[in-house]
Amino acid sequence: METQQEIDYNRIAEAIAFLKSNFKNQPSLEEAADHVHLSQFHFQRMFQDWAGVTPKQFLQYLSVEHARYILKNTEATLSETAEETGLSGTGRLHDLFVKVEGMTPGEYKNGGASLSINYSFAESPFGNILVASTSKGICYMAFVNESQTEALQALQNQFPNAHYTQLVDGIQQNGLFIFNQDWSKLSQIKLHLKGTPFQLRVWETLLRVPVGGLTTYASLAQQAGHTGASRAVGTAVGSNPVAFLIPCHRVIKSTGETGQYHWGATRKSAIIGWESGLLQNAV
Repeated sequence: METQQEIDYNRIAEAIAFLKSNFKNQPSLEEAADHVHLSQFHFQRMFQDWAGVTPKQFLQYLSVEHARYILKNTEATLSETAEETGLSGTGRLHDLFVKVEGMTPGEYKNGGASLSINYSFAESPFGNILVASTSKGICYMAFVNESQTEALQALQNQFPNAHYTQLVDGIQQNGLFIFNQDWSKLSQIKLHLKGTPFQLRVWETLLRVPVGGLTTYASLAQQAGHTGASRAVGTAVGSNPVAFLIPCHRVIKSTGETGQYHWGATRKSAIIGWESGLLQNAV
């Protein structure tokens, strides 16, 4: 049975899909509310509670013009961007993630035979999420698009020889604090990732894209030191094993379109809008 939070998420996700597909017509609040069978009052309140912005603002945040506006501003330094967002006291957003540690070649080759992995399911503003950790950090985080059994199987496919325990630990909790906007906890987040040196470089570069900001595959390739390798960078982005914490949702097409997302295009748009709301409320 769905929880109330899941019901609310699905309803808002349906509204977002409606707004995206009808964006050129700029649907009214009444039309969007009718689509999800809510009164205008309840729809406005639910949407704002969930996303932190009104439906009208959300349309603005997802517009091509808005995306291009943010892209133009990514030329600012990280410290300047961090200061503008007001979300980090460190002055550099990527310092919030104090360590990105790739697994050793042995751990990579043997499918995690030496690893003990704790995992748990949790609620997020964007639906159920599976998070897993080793003693060194979070090694996997994924939105649950199917059953929990299938989601767990996808994790186990990543590390077929590891030992698994369903257990909530402090490493997982520190990572999940990001959804509660408890920014004071972000300095405690550690990541323990399985990937090639190229993938690790791309994922580490993704951590430097500030909250509320967007980048393109070409720009990300350049920042990662692989100018011209947009396609390879795109493949690395699509292989990201840690949803949201490694913000692959902040990578969009050069045309300004949001593009696809491993956990669903609607969820990607929702996250971009949610983060835009945080940016708007912080300045």
